[in-house]
Amino acid sequence: MAGGKQSPRQKMINLMYLVFIAMLALNMSKEVLQAFGLIEENLSASNTALATINSASLADLNTKAATNAKQYGAVAATAQQVSKLSNDYNDYLESVKTMLTSTVKEGSETDYQVQDGTDVLDNAFFVDDKLREEGEKFKAQMNQYKTDMITVLGSGYPAVKADLTVKFDTSEETDRDGIKVEYVQYNYKGYPLIASKTKLTLLQNEVRNIESDVMSQLLQGELIQIASMNNYKAIVNLDKTAFFNGESVTGTVVLGRYDDRTVPSRVVINGQEIPKDAIVNGQIPLTLGSGSVGEKKITGFMEFVEKGEIIKIEIESQYAVIPKPSSATISADKMNVVYRGVDNPMTVSFAGIPDNKVTVSGVGLVKSGVGYMMKPGAGKEVIITATGILPDGKSVSDSKPFRIKNLPRPTGMVSGSYENVKKTRANLGISTVSAEFLDFDFKLTPQVTSFLFQVPGQPSTKVSGTRLNESAKGLLAKARRGDLVQVADIKATVPGVTLKSVSSVTIEITD
Repeated sequence: MAGGKQSPRQKMINLMYLVFIAMLALNMSKEVLQAFGLIEENLSASNTALATINSASLADLNTKAATNAKQYGAVAATAQQVSKLSNDYNDYLESVKTMLTSTVKEGSETDYQVQDGTDVLDNAFFVDDKLREEGEKFKAQMNQYKTDMITVLGSGYPAVKADLTVKFDTSEETDRDGIKVEYVQYNYKGYPLIASKTKLTLLQNEVRNIESDVMSQLLQGELIQIASMNNYKAIVNLDKTAFFNGESVTGTVVLGRYDDRTVPSRVVINGQEIPKDAIVNGQIPLTLGSGSVGEKKITGFMEFVEKGEIIKIEIESQYAVIPKPSSATISADKMNVVYRGVDNPMTVSFAGIPDNKVTVSGVGLVKSGVGYMMKPGAGKEVIITATGILPDGKSVSDSKPFRIKNLPRPTGMVSGSYENVKKTRANLGISTVSAEFLDFDFKLTPQVTSFLFQVPGQPSTKVSGTRLNESAKGLLAKARRGDLVQVADIKATVPGVTLKSVSSVTIEITD
């Protein structure tokens, strides 16, 4: 159509065809502008509704904090910070939208087909292809909002922080030709006014949705913590606390919840008021004189204040005071098992019989101060036997088996850390490799003697001692930022004990 020698008639036909295509494009453009306007209206309505819901959630948390600061004070404070950051950034975005629409004639606010100009935002944000001060401010405000929100959220809310990182990322974009383009230029330069306004409203919608997510998680997390099964305990309520030989043991088993936030305003047991500062983790200490032999009762009440009213819960129980012991009490001070190769402290006694009238025996058991030390050797079980002499000269004996276990596997550490370890090459080069028994009742310190150092794509090297040697540092120099290097096959010893292999440690290189 554009090449070759053409007649005047053919040229006229071609010109009409071009005009027809232009008219189609113009009509499509107006439809797109109208569609942008309708989307912006819906997003604005959604943002208004979300803002109302978020304000109500914040007010609810503030009310709860006012009545129960210990339980809700911290989450309410976080909610207040999140609300302020969200409102401040939302207001800034609204000011940019106001600037955009300043040239729209009064009465034409919803005539989106005429809001096709690009000059207002382009002139405000750009000088040719470079950002003006206002454009730099736009990007800085987005970065500041993202950074401040992540800081306020602390170590929790990983999904919310991931959303913040993705949806408020101002790094360069790649266009269809594979060319890197500055974020504001890529997303806002040259766009029709209504399209830019819709994008800004979408940003506001992201802010309100993230605020809503945090508000709901703050309240839900607190309720989950309150209702957590970790705060429950199985309570066995026997019909009485002493039974005759051959008699059926009867009672009930119930679930009871306790935590340091559910504390009664007043407690009275057997006529004695319990001080509030004596209540620890929601548990009320009970100390009563046993008295003479026979059945005894425990009575009293707890009072709670709920919505300004006093709720009274009655306390009723009983116990029996019985004479003369008939069996020994043998228990490990630390746990239900004994560990091979180390001293396990134990208490062995007969209730009502002086220690000088009790003899105890068992392989590996020796007297130590007022108690005993058990250092088991080979085998899977050891039996402790206790014999006591009663006041009438008769003897009673009891015994109990204990399982013998090897020490658990130590956890490898780098500078005291073992999870999500991140270090620069310089820091890792001077870090110390160690091993610890985590969540273990014995204070044992394994001594690291050697380990393997591994860098992706490189052969591993063996290191003697607790720090990288020159060979390992040479490997470290080849690691790239983001590489996961590993301290593996850690060898450690505890005097007189054979240890299992020590767990490896993975470190992310950050420079």
